[in-house]
Amino acid sequence: MSIPKKYRPVAIFILFIAFSVIILILSTKMPSDTVYPRRFILDVTAPVERLIRIPLDKTINVWNRYLFLVGLGDENLRLKKENDRLKNQLLKYQEGYLEGLRLQKLLTLKDRSDYVFTTARVIEIDQKSLIKMILINKGTSHGISKGLPVMNDQGVIGRVIETSWHVSRVLLISDGNSNIDALVQGTRVQGMLQGSGTMRCILKYIAKTEDVKAGDLVVSSGMTEVFPKGLLLGTVIRADKKESGLFQRIEVVPAVDFTRLEEVLVLMVGDKKKK
Repeated sequence: MSIPKKYRPVAIFILFIAFSVIILILSTKMPSDTVYPRRFILDVTAPVERLIRIPLDKTINVWNRYLFLVGLGDENLRLKKENDRLKNQLLKYQEGYLEGLRLQKLLTLKDRSDYVFTTARVIEIDQKSLIKMILINKGTSHGISKGLPVMNDQGVIGRVIETSWHVSRVLLISDGNSNIDALVQGTRVQGMLQGSGTMRCILKYIAKTEDVKAGDLVVSSGMTEVFPKGLLLGTVIRADKKESGLFQRIEVVPAVDFTRLEEVLVLMVGDKKKK
């Protein structure tokens, strides 16, 4: 029975493999001292063994590489989770350290002052609306009342305008409704510091004859009961005598950066430390 042409290569290959297997079996049973037949068998079977072993070795290598990559991927995922956990832990430690530094500055200010302060945390900053305010987490149950001044280690922030049991609203000195009796620290000339509705204030009612220049410090004058005398309000950045009228136009930048507020001190006016 003849084999069709299209199957002849396959049949020849199968016969070749079968012949090679038979030779391999015979070679294992043949005594080692049968020199020439054994050499012939080794020469014939070596190429066949190589042809079979090469793809087999490649398959084994691919599988081992796959297993290695799967294990490496799992290990990378585990290490990434551990790295994220350590980053979050480090971030918490850093936040705690920075908060400790801020509170230390506030405590130092409290120790230096003759007044009683209540520490509060800022829970909301609203500077996008027309009224510039912040919200703090202390209220009437903590002794906070309307009108009390609020500050930090940098200077005056504003005053309390509304309270509930556990929350209070503070009007910033940069708001247009804020007015504080003030004086220029160097010359002692007095005026009124009014918010401009932006991040600036205007020191009003300073005559053109007075010598006020950029860099002068502006502090509270203590003429009212709200803000004690000598609290830092800001720094003069421009004094213009060219405008019409009797008074200069003096622009003041507040001492406090309102965008970075986190903790504040509420000054309990009327209460003084016992000596």
